[in-house]
Amino acid sequence: MSPLRVAILGSGHIGTDLLAKIHRRQGALQVVAMVGIDPESAGLSRARSLGVRTFHQGLVQLLADPLAAELDLCFDATSAKAHLHHAPLLAERGVRVVDLTPAAVGPYVVPAVNLHALREAPNVNMVTCGGQATVPIVHAVHRVSPVRYAEIVATIASRSAGPGTRANIDEFTRTTARGLEVVGGARRGKAIIILNPAEPPITMRDTVYCLCEPGADPQAIRASIRRMVDEVAAFVPGYRLSQDPVVEDVAARGLREPSGEPIQGTLVTTLLSVEGAGDHLPSYAGNLDIMTSAAVAVGERLASFASSGLEGAP
Repeated sequence: MSPLRVAILGSGHIGTDLLAKIHRRQGALQVVAMVGIDPESAGLSRARSLGVRTFHQGLVQLLADPLAAELDLCFDATSAKAHLHHAPLLAERGVRVVDLTPAAVGPYVVPAVNLHALREAPNVNMVTCGGQATVPIVHAVHRVSPVRYAEIVATIASRSAGPGTRANIDEFTRTTARGLEVVGGARRGKAIIILNPAEPPITMRDTVYCLCEPGADPQAIRASIRRMVDEVAAFVPGYRLSQDPVVEDVAARGLREPSGEPIQGTLVTTLLSVEGAGDHLPSYAGNLDIMTSAAVAVGERLASFASSGLEGAP
């Protein structure tokens, strides 16, 4: 099949890592354009070295070029604020969009959980790096025992967080929390992100807390989580459990609601680490790897729809 012709918006860490992954796979996707705002950025320089056309005056410059008429798909790796401007411009041109910002214009997609959400949406949202790492775990617990509350803490190396990520901290927490609910299935979700300045830089780490109904089956929960980790690791090889999930009775810990009432239920604690493939930044930047790997998985599914004539099918 002919590969989908794609453009990448954003020449920062995420866009550059995405470019490297698509180029390395040489498969269902072909990057034909990369858009940035700094002609000397590392991302645009790398794109030029790979024979990709570059545009350094933003999306408007690309849309004014005849190349825009040939695009099948656009990956937006800029910022939430920028994507709110980009989305309607791309929609007018009929270009499908995979949004790697936390703008959440379209439905959330977490490949290991709900690739079917691609059926009709012209714009799909990849939640966040923290969401891609933790929403699958919440879903894995929820399919065994309903999750009343989910809280995640995503810790990434400060060096791996570029200007776009830093500008999106508020959107990150809101979008990730909502993803825990909409895709993960939690009744209520909360997200926290920590940029750790440690040297040498730390590998991405995620802690997932799920409060389930009392009497949930520990063995079934652990088995469901292990299956999910294997599913995510199929496209993010550095994704792994740091230790076996801990399942315990909350009542035994004496935890209480703000009202003073004892909390009843089963608490599931899952510790994860995500090691990157080193396509752009070193392997500590698992937050880049899980986001871009998930986006490539989505793009390749769209390509499979197009090649089979089932675009828009589940």
